[in-house]
Amino acid sequence: MPLEPTVFVVDDHDRVRLSVRALLESAGLQVEDYASARDFLEKGRPQPSDCVVADVRMPLMSGLELQEELVRRGERVAVIIVTGHGDVPQAVRALKAGAADFIEKPFDDEALLAAVSRALENGRQFLEQAETAKRAEELIALLTDREQEIFHQLAAGRSNKLVAHALGISPRTVEVHRSRIQDKMKTSNLADLVQIARAAEGLRK
Repeated sequence: MPLEPTVFVVDDHDRVRLSVRALLESAGLQVEDYASARDFLEKGRPQPSDCVVADVRMPLMSGLELQEELVRRGERVAVIIVTGHGDVPQAVRALKAGAADFIEKPFDDEALLAAVSRALENGRQFLEQAETAKRAEELIALLTDREQEIFHQLAAGRSNKLVAHALGISPRTVEVHRSRIQDKMKTSNLADLVQIARAAEGLRK
C-alpha cells in the first residue's frame, strides 16, 4: 500500500508553524514541521506525493532558496511558498523556478487547504502516470530488437506496408511480428500499442 502523503511545514516562527500544522492535521493530513530550511533538508524525506509549505522569509535559507535547492537536488515535490505582500516578486520567481503555488499573508485557512489539496492531487496523478509509464517500459522490454523497431513504427501511425518499406522486409513479415507484439503485450488493437508507446515516452521526459 502507498504511504499516506505528508505535508512538510517549514517556518522559523514557532507560533505560525504550529498553527499551520494544527490546521492541516484538523483536515486529516499527515504533517511534519521544521523550524528551518536546513533542518528540513537534513531530516525531511519528501516524496513526489508530498507537499512542502515554506515561509519565504527565514534566516540562513529562505523558502525560495529551499525550493531552488530541492530542484537542484532533483526532488520532485510540490512547494507552496507563504509570503507577505512585499515578497510577491520573490513568490513569482519561485513559481518560475517550479513552485506549485504561493499564498499571501494573512492567508485564509480555506485558501491554504485548497492549495495543499491541489498540490497533493497533482502528486498523486504524477505517481499514477509514473507507474503507468513503468509498466509500459516493462512491456516494451519483452520485445526483441526487431519487434521494438516494428512496434515504434506502428505506434507512430505507419501502415504495415510503410513499416515494411522502411525496414526492408515484407508486409507479411510485419504482420507476423505485429501479431507476436500484441500477444506479448496482451493487446488487441493498434490503439493499445499507441497508448503504451505514449506512456513509455512520458517516463523519458
